[in-house]
Amino acid sequence: MTPKSILYLAIGSNEGQTLNNLQQAVFAIRRELGEITGVSKVYRSASWGFDGPDFLNACVMVQTELPPTAVMETILRIEKRLGRQRKTEEGYESRTIDIDLLYYDYEVINQEGLTIPHPKLQERKFVLRPLSDIAPQFYHPVLNKDTRNLLQQCKDKIVPEKTDHKLYWSRAQLFAQVDFMAIEGNIGAGKTTLAKKISEDYNAKLVLERFADNPFLPKFYEDPARYAFPLEMSFLAERYQQFVDDTTQFDLFKNFMISDYDIFKSLIFAKVTLQEEEFNLYRKMFNFMYKEVKKPGVYVYLYQKTERLLDNIKKRGRDYEQQIQPDYLDKIQRGYMDFLRSNPQQNSLILDVSDLDFVTNRDDYDYILDQIQAHLTKI
Repeated sequence: MTPKSILYLAIGSNEGQTLNNLQQAVFAIRRELGEITGVSKVYRSASWGFDGPDFLNACVMVQTELPPTAVMETILRIEKRLGRQRKTEEGYESRTIDIDLLYYDYEVINQEGLTIPHPKLQERKFVLRPLSDIAPQFYHPVLNKDTRNLLQQCKDKIVPEKTDHKLYWSRAQLFAQVDFMAIEGNIGAGKTTLAKKISEDYNAKLVLERFADNPFLPKFYEDPARYAFPLEMSFLAERYQQFVDDTTQFDLFKNFMISDYDIFKSLIFAKVTLQEEEFNLYRKMFNFMYKEVKKPGVYVYLYQKTERLLDNIKKRGRDYEQQIQPDYLDKIQRGYMDFLRSNPQQNSLILDVSDLDFVTNRDDYDYILDQIQAHLTKI
């Protein structure tokens, strides 16, 4: 068994989505360097050595089996993939991501392209302050002083400010912070499939809408005017009961909860299908129930073009759905858009998945996960 070494990294970003850049770096470090055993708080500090936007900075402790040269090669590869473009001339500049190798155990290395410990760490409070969160008593093998002493003696006038931001060791931890994620979309958008995939991959409790046994649904598609009101009322009653039952039962063995619907969809569909007097009556009942239900921490809406929706509906082969008309889907789509625009307080993310195949294409699925992650780390 290869022995593991402890390394300490400083990460920083002042360009683009800075918090998400740090989060992406943490995930890449965990995936490519080794097990993360410590992550500091996130600090904000003025740019060091040049005029530019403020940085977000943090430090990470990692157990690795890689030798120092391989660690450095991996760091450079991660930086490049996350958008870092290094200049050939001297000087500092803004960057999407900066990853510095501070310590590799207590080794002292001086060779071309690799100096350990980092030669300037003792001069930088934006490094020493987060490092003191995870390694306050780690001794510099050359200066023979621990992190706390180095911080106290540092003459850097730029004082980092601790933020409320947090970095997560895994995407499951990041998703768990929202407690409840709702995947929504039009008929045939793929919301159930996506919710199932995320649930399986990130250990989430899965809440699925149960609708196939509704006796009014096949009749509604045949005669909408006659069966619209009983259909919507029965959906509301079923969704409310199911939603309350499923979302109030906490599962200790799951990281968070994900559903393929939000109960607000009842009002969206009802507005499309009901006459004005029926809808006004329906809305009174809905408002009473909606006050009592759990609201999603993040609301992900999957946008699909109508042609793609019709194709998906045809492929899944539910007999009672085959008569759905394009104009009905267009009205539902507009209803969702109106809801999202009129509820800015809702933590919503609209994803256009019309040209994506997240079922069979891993890259497309990863793209969706990356977009959700970026939304959750947006500042």
